[in-house]
Amino acid sequence: MEQKRKTGNRNKGGRPKKGAADKLKYRLTVKMATSDYYTLKGKARSAGISAGEFLRRCMRDGQVKERLTPEHTGYVRQLCGMANNLNQLAHKANAAGFVTVRMECRILVARIEEVLNLIFL
Repeated sequence: MEQKRKTGNRNKGGRPKKGAADKLKYRLTVKMATSDYYTLKGKARSAGISAGEFLRRCMRDGQVKERLTPEHTGYVRQLCGMANNLNQLAHKANAAGFVTVRMECRILVARIEEVLNLIFL
C-alpha cells in the first residue's frame, strides 16, 4: 500500500513567511555621540533586545514633545520674573512680617494662575 502525498498542500516546515508589513526592508543610518551610543546599548541590553529593536519600540511607543512656541517661551519668561518677585516678597515677609506683604502675595498668585491657565489651556 502506497501513501499518496499531496505536494501542493504539504507543510514544508520552518518559519512561516513574513507579510510585507512585517519585513524590515529599510535601513536608516544615525550618527550619535559616543555617550549616546553607549547609553542606547546599555538600555537595549537591560531590556534584553537589540539596539535596533529598542529604537523601533521607542519610535512606536515613545513620544517626542514639540518645541515651545515663541508664545509659550514668553510665558515661561514671565513666570521666571514672577518667581523672582515672589522670592523678594518672601524676604520682605521674613523681615517685616507676613501682614505687610499679604496683598502683594495675593496679587502675584493671581497673576501666576493667569499665566499658567494661558499655558495649559
